Amino acid sequence: MRIGSWIVCVGGLAVAACGSSGGSNGGAGAGQGTGAGAGQGTGAGPATGGFGGGDLYGELHAGDYHLGPVDFAETVWTNSCGPYAPEIQALEGVYLAGVDLAWNGDGSLCDACALVTTRLGRTAVVRIVTTGVSNAEGDMDVSPETHDGIYELDPLGTPEHPRPMTWQLARCPDTGTLRYQWQTGANEWWTSFWLRNARVPLVSVEVRSANHADWFALRREVDGTLNDDGGFGAGAFELRITGLDGQQLVDSFPGFTPGSVVASTQQFP
Repeated sequence: MRIGSWIVCVGGLAVAACGSSGGSNGGAGAGQGTGAGAGQGTGAGPATGGFGGGDLYGELHAGDYHLGPVDFAETVWTNSCGPYAPEIQALEGVYLAGVDLAWNGDGSLCDACALVTTRLGRTAVVRIVTTGVSNAEGDMDVSPETHDGIYELDPLGTPEHPRPMTWQLARCPDTGTLRYQWQTGANEWWTSFWLRNARVPLVSVEVRSANHADWFALRREVDGTLNDDGGFGAGAFELRITGLDGQQLVDSFPGFTPGSVVASTQQFP
């Protein structure tokens, strides 16, 4: 089934709309879920320099940016990494983006940041919150705030490539500690949550609990959730988070409440 120029895909526990073009612009768009209300806060925002080799990760992607629009209010399309609790929206802000399924079809880039650089040199750091089938794999849909911040008529643009840019995974600005958003249906026999607001892209999250005497790697779902299909079991547990830069954090919990958002005391520097 197609929505605009995109395909609706089904994976795991979620039915994920892989994206939609925002009008005639194209790009990565809609996704699974129904988000909460519009978020506030500054979020990632325009870049002001200082991005070096230690702040950027992985390969450089080339494509065009499009006004999706991508937003937490989901005015046109839903976000594949959602739903986002209001307090998460406030932390992650309004500089948002969606990327192609080639890069986030497995949900591994949900909530990661990327540095966008237009051909004319304008930059912004955006938070990836959705995924779609793009006109080209390097394309990116962005929020209205991002588009307004980086748009400039490019004299070398063409009808096929009107807004050329590159993007690369990047360290997010510091907007507070990690947040754990527990799925409403999570329980000791099936445990699932989103890890939000991390400053670096994540490689893995592992649990040590009543059901796992040693570290057990959680399965990433296409909507970005981290899942233990057999559950953590009853009582206390620990989570070990590994970032793309090799850093590790360990958080300890006495238990969890389905549907809650829990603030960690930790964050990647």
